[in-house]
Amino acid sequence: MLHDPLSDALSIIKNAEISGKHECTVRHVSNVLKEILNIMKKYGYITDFEETKDNKGGEIRIKLAGKINDCKTIIPRYPLKKVDYEKWEKRFLPASGVGTLIVSTSQGIKSHKDTQGKIGGVLVAYVY
Repeated sequence: MLHDPLSDALSIIKNAEISGKHECTVRHVSNVLKEILNIMKKYGYITDFEETKDNKGGEIRIKLAGKINDCKTIIPRYPLKKVDYEKWEKRFLPASGVGTLIVSTSQGIKSHKDTQGKIGGVLVAYVY
């Protein structure tokens, strides 16, 4: 049973990465998932993704780069002030400068590196 499509998608990506596959397929496409995949592509965690549409919600075929050690959603979704980025980096990422926090802001879904501590939001996921 599908409870959290974003968590399920990131679990599929992580499991495919651990098993050494170069490609995986995620069903139940959403705009939030596409934005997160764009961020992962920007920082080199995946090489590319391609959406195919069907009558069942569509699917995304993701080409992996072999650089993901861990990726998970953050539940509950903690509110994040612009001065608290360092606190949450220490909590979810292994070291300073390693990995990316994905934040939902008023300007859209962005990585913590893109916001540069200028706006707050809600923590959605992390990847390293």
